[in-house]
Amino acid sequence: MTSPDPMAEIKASFFIECEELLESLQDGLEALSNGETDSETINVVFRAVHSIKGGAGAFGLDQLVEFAHTYETVLDSIRSGDLAVDPNIMRVLFQAGDILSDLVRLSRDGEVIEPSLTQDTYKALQDIVGETSDGDSGADDDIDFQPMGLALDLDFADDAKSVFTVMFKPSSELFESGNEPLHLLKALSELGEATVACDTKELPVVDELDFETGYLQWTIRLETEADKSAIEEVFEFVDGLCQLTITEGEDLPATDLPEIEEDETPEPQAVTPVAAVATSAQQATAPAPGQPTAAPRATVRVDLERVDRLVNLVGELVINQAMLSQSISAIGVQPSSEVSSGLEEFMRLTRDIQDSVMMIRAQPIKSLFQRMSRIVREASADVGKTVRFVTEGEGTEIDKTVIERLSDPLTHMIRNAVDHGLEKGDARRANGKPEEGIVKLSAAHRSGRVVIEISDDGAGINRPRVHQIAVEKGLIAPDTQLTDTEIDNLLFAPGFSTASEISNLSGRGVGMDVVRSAIQALGGRISISSTPGAGTSFTISLPLTLAVLDGMVVHVAGEAMVVPLNSIAETLALTTKELEQLGSNKFLVRIRDQFVPLLDLGVELGYRAPLDRYEGAVVLLISQEDGSRAALVVDSIQDQRQVVIKGLEESYGRVPGVAAATILGDGQIALILDPTDIITNASGRVSSDDTLFDLAG
Repeated sequence: MTSPDPMAEIKASFFIECEELLESLQDGLEALSNGETDSETINVVFRAVHSIKGGAGAFGLDQLVEFAHTYETVLDSIRSGDLAVDPNIMRVLFQAGDILSDLVRLSRDGEVIEPSLTQDTYKALQDIVGETSDGDSGADDDIDFQPMGLALDLDFADDAKSVFTVMFKPSSELFESGNEPLHLLKALSELGEATVACDTKELPVVDELDFETGYLQWTIRLETEADKSAIEEVFEFVDGLCQLTITEGEDLPATDLPEIEEDETPEPQAVTPVAAVATSAQQATAPAPGQPTAAPRATVRVDLERVDRLVNLVGELVINQAMLSQSISAIGVQPSSEVSSGLEEFMRLTRDIQDSVMMIRAQPIKSLFQRMSRIVREASADVGKTVRFVTEGEGTEIDKTVIERLSDPLTHMIRNAVDHGLEKGDARRANGKPEEGIVKLSAAHRSGRVVIEISDDGAGINRPRVHQIAVEKGLIAPDTQLTDTEIDNLLFAPGFSTASEISNLSGRGVGMDVVRSAIQALGGRISISSTPGAGTSFTISLPLTLAVLDGMVVHVAGEAMVVPLNSIAETLALTTKELEQLGSNKFLVRIRDQFVPLLDLGVELGYRAPLDRYEGAVVLLISQEDGSRAALVVDSIQDQRQVVIKGLEESYGRVPGVAAATILGDGQIALILDPTDIITNASGRVSSDDTLFDLAG
């Protein structure tokens, strides 16, 4: 059995850290774009790029280092006050951040980096700081310059240079922040003639080596024309992260320690293992030295497969706990017995373990929102529109798997908002709007689910045109009368598109139907609201996790089913005075002076024919995201419990009205229902019966 390559693990940790650094870079750029040009904001951006460059250099990622260096040069000019931030510069900085992200991804995956990827942005960065590419000498090549000799009586004595002794010992926080001692030493050697010695006395044997601890100490004898402040600048970004003394003169002779000659510069692996250890974003973007900060929380990175295995095991624990509870109940154990008390404690502990494991998988949705920021920039440039991207609720946490699978549908919707939702600048001005359009992306927890909203302040849905296209495509008859909501939902029809011509963003027949399918595959649903002249909003409702849910176990026609608890507003038994018949086979339920449609769950799922009478029937009052309600008739309610979600899509495809399945305590398989899908497609809510729709709210 071969042992894992430690360098491969360290390199993987570096790329994980890059994700956090790129996130902090994006945060800083957004802050700069919003006018926050204080030194700390600029330093956050600079440190992120600097740290990526340092780690990339240690692994020989030359293309990444070269681009990051030029990017860093521009940021350094801003940091020093030589360059003022304006919209054009911000545009280039954002583009450079996007390219840097691409370079990190390609380097991580070992893919070839084509020069065309970076050349335009690289040139733009060089132009900002007045640099020129190699070989581009311009008109200066034609100048006929003849040097003139000058006889100056100047005596440059050898003692014009100063000698400094630098003692440098990095702490573990320096490595965790992405800095690299090797690059600091190289930067120091650029100031003059440096003799470097490394003290390895504290270095333990390999078996006792802790990659998060700094063991080495360097003594550098530097002969230079620079002053002490220039040396201090080299260590500016590690101030507070190391022990550092700079003294003029040779306090400690370099000969006291074994020297590292110039041609014996350590290979990256000699100094990288600690440097590449990943850190939290708080450490990578710590405030400037001198400001008191709370100690960062210790973090541990674990392979996602291990977490998934833990989630599955906890799921099996929940199932077995339910089986045990049912078995004890079946043999008639008294509730006051020690067995029952112990079982209750076991149930509580199982729930706590399950909640803790789910929290491990939960992540802020911020990283996904930042990816959408790039989509907005690229899409607005493609269609020639000025767009401001606004986000809210970036700290909202959701299952990591949900975040990953949301990327594609959100990308499509964001592009749709920029391309279709927002008007061109001249049209906006003609309608009294600012030329800059707004696309907003928000997330929040609501009723045990995550609700994501994508909205724009554009012209809204052109319903007459949507109706016309639906007729032309044969989706509806020409004389069909539809409500605004029904017209809006035509956008989800397969192949439906309002684009008049094919572009990079739209018009290829792949539309919102793909988005809806992706959302439904996550156990979610999507709805539209639009106001002419004011804009359009798409609302996505998703479960917090794809692993477990709290549900109510009900029986219908002898079948056990689970209804998500967060969709149930209340339960009731029907009386004659609460029932109102509408037509020959439709009923309404009066609930506190409001009418809601009555739907027989057994009929809607095809298990049985309608009942002769519904007086005394058990009803679940379902409340939907849009505020509408419906009453679902079930035969009986068994209990309320937490169930483990088992997906059906891979084996059976999408089943209408069914979200997933689960295993109950007695080993029986039960379907987990999607109440909204059942209500939307119910036979009791036909489009020709407008009265039913009017009363359903």
